[in-house]
Amino acid sequence: MPKFLSLRAGLGSILFWSVISAAFIGPGSVTACAMAGSRYGLKLLWVLTFATLGTVWLQEAASRITIATGRDLGQVIRASYSGPNRGRKGLWVAWALFLAIFLGCAAYQAGNILGAVAGLALLTGLPTTYLTVAVGLVCAALLWVGSTQSLANFLGLVVFGMGGAFVYVAFGTPVTPGAVLKALVMPNVPGGSLLLVNGLIGTTIVPYNLFFGSSISPNQSLADMRLGIWVAVVLGGIISVVLLLAGLLIPGDFSYPHMAAVLAGRLGPWAGSLFAFGLLAAGFASSLTAPLAAAITAHSLLGVPKGSGTFRLIWGVVLLTGVGFGLANVTPIPVIVAVQAINGILLPFVTVFLFMAVNNRALLKEHVNSLSQNVAMASVVLVTAVLGGWNVWLALVG
Repeated sequence: MPKFLSLRAGLGSILFWSVISAAFIGPGSVTACAMAGSRYGLKLLWVLTFATLGTVWLQEAASRITIATGRDLGQVIRASYSGPNRGRKGLWVAWALFLAIFLGCAAYQAGNILGAVAGLALLTGLPTTYLTVAVGLVCAALLWVGSTQSLANFLGLVVFGMGGAFVYVAFGTPVTPGAVLKALVMPNVPGGSLLLVNGLIGTTIVPYNLFFGSSISPNQSLADMRLGIWVAVVLGGIISVVLLLAGLLIPGDFSYPHMAAVLAGRLGPWAGSLFAFGLLAAGFASSLTAPLAAAITAHSLLGVPKGSGTFRLIWGVVLLTGVGFGLANVTPIPVIVAVQAINGILLPFVTVFLFMAVNNRALLKEHVNSLSQNVAMASVVLVTAVLGGWNVWLALVG
C-alpha cells in the first residue's frame, strides 16, 4: 500500500470519487437548496455543513470496510448477522436493507427524471411527455452499455462544470462573507422548515451512496480513497452552498420558471438558460446513478451477479418508476422535496448497520473506527434520527 500520493493518482482519485458528488447534486439539491435560500435566507446553511461532513465520515467508513476486508459493505453486514446460531437472520437483515435502499432509489429517481425534464422543458419548450420518454431511453441505453468507471468520470465532469457555473451566479447575491461563515456553523431551525431540513440532509447524505461507494473501492488505497472522498464531497457541498445563495435572489413563491426568470433579470438572459442547463445536467447525472446504485446494492446484499438479467431488471424498475412519474405530469417541486425528506428520515436505519459493521474488530482488525470516528458517526446517526423522528411525529399529530 503506497504511503504517498502522486499528483496524477490524487487527481484521478478525486475524479473517480466525484461520482458520489454527482449522485447527491441532483434536482433534489438544486430544488431543496434554492428553496431554502428563497424561503429562509441563510438560516439553513448549517444543515449543509453538517450533511457534507456527515457524507465524508460515512462514505469513508463504508469504503474503508471494503479496502480492509476485500468485501463490500453489504457482504460485511450480511456476514455480521450470519452464523450457525443465527439461522436466517443475516438474510432477513440483507433483504430489509435492500428494500429500504431500493425504495429510496425509486423515490430519488422520480425526482431525478422530473428535474431533468423540467430543465429540458425550460431550454426547449417541448412537451414534457416526449422529453420524458427521450430522457428515459438515453438513460436506459447508457446503463445497458456503460461501465462504473466511465460513468464515474462522465458524471464528475458534469457536476464540476455545473458547480463552476453556479459559483458565478452566487456572486450576484447581496450577502457578506461574514454572514455566510456564521450561518455555516450556527444551527437554526425556523418555524415550518423541518421538512426542508430533512430534505437537505436526505439529498446530501444519500443512503444508497454508502453501498455504491463501497462497491467501487476495492482497487484503491486508503490514502487515495480518503483524499478522493474529502475533496470530491466537499466540492459537492460547496455547490450546494452556492445553490442556496442563488436562491436568495428569488422573492416570493419558488418555481423553476420563476428562478430562471429572476436569474435572467438580475444577471442577464444567459443566467436563465444556465439554470435550466444546470437542472437538466443534475437530473440526468442522478438519473444514471440511482438505478445503478439500486442494482449494485442488490449485488452487495443479496449476491445478484453484476450484468445479469436480475441486475438489469432492478435498475430497469427504478428507471421506469421515474419515467412513470414524468409521464403522469405530476408537479415536480413538491415531489422532489418530499422524496429527499423521506430519504433523510430513512437514513438512520441504514447508518446504524454501517456503524456496527465498521466497529467489527473480528473483520476489520486495526481498521476499526477510532474514538473520534465513532463520535463523528454517532453524531450523524443521532441528529438524523432526532430530526427524522421529529418530522414523523409532526406528521402524525398533524
